[in-house]
Amino acid sequence: MELKLKLDRPLIVFDIESTGVNPRQDRIIELAAVKLHPDGREETKTWLLNPTVKIPPETTAIHGITDEIVRDCPTFFEMAEDIDHFFDGCDLSGFNADRFDIPCLEEEFARVGRDFGASRRRHVDVQRIYHKMEPRDLTAAVRFYLGRDHEGAHGAEADAKATVEVLKAQMVKYPELPQTSAEMDEYLAPHDPLNADRQGMIRWINGAWCINFGKKKGSKLSTLLATERNYLRWIVNGAFDTEVRQIVSSFIEKGVLPPPPVLPDANKDKVGQKK
Repeated sequence: MELKLKLDRPLIVFDIESTGVNPRQDRIIELAAVKLHPDGREETKTWLLNPTVKIPPETTAIHGITDEIVRDCPTFFEMAEDIDHFFDGCDLSGFNADRFDIPCLEEEFARVGRDFGASRRRHVDVQRIYHKMEPRDLTAAVRFYLGRDHEGAHGAEADAKATVEVLKAQMVKYPELPQTSAEMDEYLAPHDPLNADRQGMIRWINGAWCINFGKKKGSKLSTLLATERNYLRWIVNGAFDTEVRQIVSSFIEKGVLPPPPVLPDANKDKVGQKK
């Protein structure tokens, strides 16, 4: 199918597989790029890279790339010039590229002392097109599931009643959905028993509750309570979810947090991923 988008310079559509979901901290393992030229030509290049850090098992479960697969692959530092040359003078595209792939690539270039200049390039994020053209708000749901316009949109009562109708219609349209609230909760937002909160900011790691984000990632709450109590107070007073602040506040007060209800058979020393 021909691309009906007029290009005055090449557009690179690319995708990244990485060691995690944090563009600022995680490393690129695989980078695939399709360069679309204004004259209709297409070039494809793929780089498999050694991230120089361990690939978490939960990440390998998603993309299938193990430490063994990339052990003898070049690092980003070694391939930076080749990648930079391929991307030079091109605009950028991808699915959710603005929030993940572009920041991830820009961060890798920064680590090796190169300015990728993402802000100086034009971006065509395919996910943004999808969301603009196929809205996922309540009005769109009413139209899709109920076949009518949503009268009184943004009025609290009208919105609540419309949501009830949409839920009823969804249960009819998708009979394979879970049939209890508990099962539906787990289906829509699976809860990892090793996470103290839904986001996984506090996680059970190697037999202890630990911080699972930022510069203190992997640090035990008990250690922080003894040596860096102000850091825990910073979380309590910071812009974190209420659940996280309450968990940390309770830990500061009581000095203990019950272990997870279900412990793994072999509690390996690893830091979990936040979604």
